Amino acid sequence: MNELFSKIKIFYEKHKLISFGIGLALLLAIPALFPKSYIMGIIDRILLYALLAGGLNVINGYSSQFCIGYAAFYCIGAYTEAIMSLRLNFNFWILLPISGIFAATAGLLVCLPTLKLKGKYLSIVTLGFSEIIRLIALNWSGLTGGPMGLKGIPVPNFFGIKIKSSISYYYIFLGLVIIFLFATSRVIKSKIGRAWLSIREDELAARSLGVETSKYKALNFMYGAFWAGVAGAAYAPYTRYIDSTFFTLDEGFNILSMVIIGGMGTLIGPVAGSIVVNLLTELLRPISEYRMVAYAILIIVMMWLRPQGLFGASNSILSGGKIKKKEERRKKKEVVV
Repeated sequence: MNELFSKIKIFYEKHKLISFGIGLALLLAIPALFPKSYIMGIIDRILLYALLAGGLNVINGYSSQFCIGYAAFYCIGAYTEAIMSLRLNFNFWILLPISGIFAATAGLLVCLPTLKLKGKYLSIVTLGFSEIIRLIALNWSGLTGGPMGLKGIPVPNFFGIKIKSSISYYYIFLGLVIIFLFATSRVIKSKIGRAWLSIREDELAARSLGVETSKYKALNFMYGAFWAGVAGAAYAPYTRYIDSTFFTLDEGFNILSMVIIGGMGTLIGPVAGSIVVNLLTELLRPISEYRMVAYAILIIVMMWLRPQGLFGASNSILSGGKIKKKEERRKKKEVVV
């Protein structure tokens, strides 16, 4: 598997424009190849979760903060779009960034009091925040519809054409994923991205070199939450109905499993994780009550066979590559002595 991934990577590096053109042509042709609404529905879900997993990967994979309650930001984005479109008649295309900004603001409110927390402590805080948001959505009947949820959410309108079918939504989800991948790749290569990576590798060393770790950790959390809000805003009119049961803790763990399986700290990893988990979901539909058990088994197997994920680097710390190299160097020094 490592050899296959490396060959694909080498081909991509040598022929970026050709690879991008072939990939884009195939993606645009998918609705023609699979016109059935059932199949397109699965593909739509894969793209939606690729966006969600990608946003969570920015937080967990690029700055080593650990967020479990990511469904909270997804929930905020979905309800923002639903409420503002139903009651204020806001345009869907305007609500996409607005929902993202609402979710990013919530991310800042969570991040500021927890900047000194890391690992399991931060994950517990995000877990609690996720449950608080879900309970607000469940009980604030005047705003969110309470247990009854919000129905009849208006569909997007593109130059007078109402977007209703799964094929039409495919292009919306695809466009958002492409924008996310492009924007995130640019951010990772910028000063901000380098600061995130330095914090991930060694926060204390980064601080000693003048990196404002608190500032960049807050930016990282806000950026990841923004894309969850955007995904929620795209999802609300897709289903035309939302309630609090869509954004449970299980949903947060579902998104996290995609990041782990695909590979943290990689752009393509969450996309691969979304494909694997969503296809597995369809295969296990007859025994849906055991779905989370299957995810847990898959994650355990991944931790044994490929702990860095499908697209994680083979020399990463997760894979043990760097540790092995250090041990080899130490042994060589002992032999020389």
